[in-house]
Amino acid sequence: MSELATAHAPPARDEGPDDDADLTIVQARHPWRWVATAVVAVLVAMALHALATNPAWDWATVGQYLFAPSILRAVLLTLQLTVLGIVVGFVLGTVLAVMRLSPNPLLRSVSWTYVWIFRSVPLILQLLFWYNLALLYKSISFGVPFGPALFEIGTMDLVGPVTAAVLGLALHQAAYAAEVVRAGFLGIDQGQLEAAAALGIPRWRRFRRIQLPQAMRTIVPTAANELIGLVKGTSVVYIMALSELFYQVQVIYTRTGRVIPMLLVAAVWYLVLTTVLSIGQFYVERHYAKGALRVLAPTPLQRLRATVARFRREVAA
Repeated sequence: MSELATAHAPPARDEGPDDDADLTIVQARHPWRWVATAVVAVLVAMALHALATNPAWDWATVGQYLFAPSILRAVLLTLQLTVLGIVVGFVLGTVLAVMRLSPNPLLRSVSWTYVWIFRSVPLILQLLFWYNLALLYKSISFGVPFGPALFEIGTMDLVGPVTAAVLGLALHQAAYAAEVVRAGFLGIDQGQLEAAAALGIPRWRRFRRIQLPQAMRTIVPTAANELIGLVKGTSVVYIMALSELFYQVQVIYTRTGRVIPMLLVAAVWYLVLTTVLSIGQFYVERHYAKGALRVLAPTPLQRLRATVARFRREVAA
């Protein structure tokens, strides 16, 4: 049987170092990728041509008002409202998230009720409520709880339009920030915390070195979306006659009749602000991904260099 098997066995191939020398290496072709690229390039060119040639866009007026002093002051107010709203909102939201995770039933109930109310009521109603707070309380007193008041301040003097806008934006944002922070901490494997506690690692160090870096990987993308949404959400305060970006644009196009160019001015500034925030989000996410990824995501400059190098290789091939 062994001789018969040997007789029918195929002859052994003598693999030498030069056996692959005659093989032809053919580069993979991607024709449909190039077709899709050409179609997208044509559509982008058509869009740019329409923006450049349609006189209704009135780019001269856009350039005239883009850096006008009134517009720049409105952009500064928009940034102030955004920064105050996001700082106060996320500080309060973090406190609410800790309360929601607490074993104390009263703290959990208060946190849940706050999130339920402020997520249910539209932002514009909250702003109007704080703006008209003086109709409900003529003055605000400070003193012993349920006891005598030490001094009083008129509500109109204490809660002006800007303060009312910050309160409305921050308290509204805190309800969403609480859920974002809570989701980040709930995503951490509890076994890691138990192992760290068993090793005797102090609680603050466990929070700083184990919990926070992992939670931030979940918190940062969603928090950045909330931040970008708040930048655009500041346009709602126009109902309070605050001279933020959208309100100032409305004032100008009501006076001049240049509706489309002034809307473009607002759109350009919103694009600039959100782009800067998106760039910051990318680098913060990249920082907190160091412990989770073997290779960090390339920066935009690194990606551009790689694309140029790959294009040169394809052209040369």
